[in-house]
Amino acid sequence: MVCLRVIEEYAHENNIPIMLSDGIDFLTDFIKKNDIKRILEVGSAIGYSAICMAQVSLDIQVVTIERDTLRYNEAVKNINDFGLNDRIEIILADALECDISGDFDLIFIDAAKAQYIKFFEKYKSNLAKDGVIISDNLSFHGMVDNMDSITNRNTRQLVGKIVKYIDFLKNNLEFDTEFISIGDGIGISRRKS
Repeated sequence: MVCLRVIEEYAHENNIPIMLSDGIDFLTDFIKKNDIKRILEVGSAIGYSAICMAQVSLDIQVVTIERDTLRYNEAVKNINDFGLNDRIEIILADALECDISGDFDLIFIDAAKAQYIKFFEKYKSNLAKDGVIISDNLSFHGMVDNMDSITNRNTRQLVGKIVKYIDFLKNNLEFDTEFISIGDGIGISRRKS
């Protein structure tokens, strides 16, 4: 019997970032409550969140993009182990160089943090009329609110890019974003009416 715990342990042992449990609970509840059927995920990692999202309902379809070959292969294995390869399409590609057609009820951004603005701008045209864009990791382990305590230059630059993305969302003329302090910080962006 395949279970999510195995994927969670693999991610922990191999230092692969997956959604925190309260974050994934929030996301799957959101999908259920909002009757979301078509999902585009930017950043598959090892397939954990795609599997969780697909398991919400039998009529959910997920398209997910991963650029790292090792993670992609692990995700394919996990998706097959869960028998979800008919409902989760995984694409091995750089999300910024990939062309996806169709509309999605939910676009979930959880990939290279430094590229969040580019991901948002690239895929917003794939958003269905009443769809939402959800972004994960907006608190980045609490560092976004404590930038002064960051001593590592690379980490400081990365967190700076997340702060820039948050500002981009707050000042966006096309979308309203609600920020939620669950998991590692989540943003829910909807087109303004």
